[in-house]
Amino acid sequence: MLPIDISAAQNIVLSEEVKRDAELQAVSRELMSIDAAEERFASVLRDTIDQLLNGEVTGRYDWATLYKTERTHAGTLVEINLQREFRFADGHAMDYRIAGIEVDCKYSQNFGGWMIPPEARGHLCLLVWANDYESRWSAGLFRVREEWLNRGGNRDAKLTVKAIHRDKIHWLWRDSELPENVLLHMDPSERQAVFAPNSGQQRLNELFRRVQKRRIGRNVVRTVAQQKDYMKRVRGNGGSRSALRTDGILIMGDYDSHRAVAEQLGLLPPHEGEFVSVRVARQQPHHREAPHVILGGEPWVIATPDDAPEIAPLLPSHAK
Repeated sequence: MLPIDISAAQNIVLSEEVKRDAELQAVSRELMSIDAAEERFASVLRDTIDQLLNGEVTGRYDWATLYKTERTHAGTLVEINLQREFRFADGHAMDYRIAGIEVDCKYSQNFGGWMIPPEARGHLCLLVWANDYESRWSAGLFRVREEWLNRGGNRDAKLTVKAIHRDKIHWLWRDSELPENVLLHMDPSERQAVFAPNSGQQRLNELFRRVQKRRIGRNVVRTVAQQKDYMKRVRGNGGSRSALRTDGILIMGDYDSHRAVAEQLGLLPPHEGEFVSVRVARQQPHHREAPHVILGGEPWVIATPDDAPEIAPLLPSHAK
């Protein structure tokens, strides 16, 4: 076993050894060649955390409120959901076969906390980290070698990567953006106001009124509404879109026509299953530097605090 006080020269040699790992490089090339891999990976992690929180039933939005058994189950769900999304072949000894090579998958909410089983020695591991509080995630490949591991101290004799040897992780994506858990990152007083009404529809109205210019995911809507027909509660014909129109608020969904409106207003367009709300005003001389969009034959801009509320225009049709 290598000593803890390994020299810089040894680190360089070992790092070069990682670079020469043909199987690791083959798996890396395979993963990086997948269309929209980073966005899809992030979406799987977001959906997995939301699956554990189960906000529609529980109203939860904070990882800290999960039971210990639920947190323990997170790694298994990440492994399953990644395989479903990317259709990795089943491994014989490990979880997956990628580019014909056995790869195990390990997830941790705490960076560096991956628990590696003894049977993974010699194999490649896909190490995944995601943190809802930081809205960040990482994924990298690691060759499990005895000298790079801490000895297991638990009943399962599971091992962790020594901090000094985390440079042996070949990062595919490092500190990438995790789709935001809006409820978790809201000002507490604003969040309390959102959850105050007894009516799911009123709670959604408060959400879109108070959380503007930010992408709001479908699970946030589901958690706030706590109703099976939560998507209906967003749309027009009695939903938040029609209820807030009198306040001058637009709620754009993931339709191409809505995304175009968001972009023309200078907002980040909603991804699939997301919404963005914003209060608008008819363009006036004092708005001349602001991005605008033509709706109903008139130019509209994002309203300033000094602009009086006026009825918002109708959004374009939902055709994609």
